[in-house]
This record gives sequence, C-alpha cells and structure tokens, in this order.
Amino acid sequence: MHSFTVSPFSGLLQVADQLRRFRYQRVDGIQDRLLRTGNIRADFRLSFFNAALMTDPDRILERQGPNTAHADAIRLTDTAQVARVEPVIRAYLAEAVAYAKAGTLPVKEHRDINLPDELIDAMDADPELAEAFRALTPGRQKSYVILLNGAKASATRIARIAKYRDDILAGKGATDR
Repeated sequence: MHSFTVSPFSGLLQVADQLRRFRYQRVDGIQDRLLRTGNIRADFRLSFFNAALMTDPDRILERQGPNTAHADAIRLTDTAQVARVEPVIRAYLAEAVAYAKAGTLPVKEHRDINLPDELIDAMDADPELAEAFRALTPGRQKSYVILLNGAKASATRIARIAKYRDDILAGKGATDR
C-alpha cells in the first residue's frame, strides 16, 4: 500500500496529490481502477467504483446527488479531517482491493424508470422516437427522464422532447455531446 502522510503544513491540494496515487492499485498483476479522485469546489472527494459492495461501517460514504444509487464518496474539506479519517480510508481501500482481487462485482439492480406522461404521449405519436428511446441504454433513458422531470411545466417538458429528439434518434443520452 502507498504511504499516506499528512503534515500540519501540507495544504489540501498536496494531500489530494498523495491520494491520487491510490486511484490505481496493482491487483494480481493487473491494474484495477478502484476509485476516482477530484477537487469539487471547496472539497476533495474520493469516489469508489463498485460502491454497492462497500460495507461503510464508519458511515462516511455520501451520495453525490439525489440520483445516485449508492453512497460512494468520501468528502474531505481540510487536512485535519484527512488525518482523522486516514485509517478509515486505508480500511476502505483494503476492502476495495479485496473485492477486486476476488473479481467481485455488485449485482446489477433493475429499476423501473417512470416515464413522464409527455414522453409517453410523444412516443405514442412518434414510433421512430419510441423505438430509438427503447434502444437507449438504461442510463441514457434515465438521463432523459431526469432532464424532463426537472421541468415544472408540461410545456417545458414537451419543448425539451422536441429539442432532444434528434439526439435520442442518434442514440445519445441527455448529457452526451
């Protein structure tokens, strides 16, 4: 395991550079991606891949947003906090490495997507749109549902469907470029 030291003089960005070394671990001769690191606004985050497997006994993993399925991130805001949670970070990394060594992956959970009425109506009126939407991956379908449900007014949802119709036909998600 990499050394992880925090001095009273190190800034959060220096700590972030140290933690970035944890992003990849060599597991049984292969490079396995265990976590993502990044600075977001005034904090630094460690986000675990396959977070559904993590036991989180210390309850420090957080959901990154309302549409996140599992708590997957540790949010760090200062070097003192990093020093306090260093043993927990090490334990969580060891847990992630153990899952990677065992080849354990989380069970895919099928979740029904509740389509907005405007999208259902648009697909009923436009079979080409309906076929293209059903061909999208579940994640891309969900991206459109989130986009459409973000609008309060029905007229806005209808306008967004018209705006994104070509992207749906092209097989793109709402956030794809």
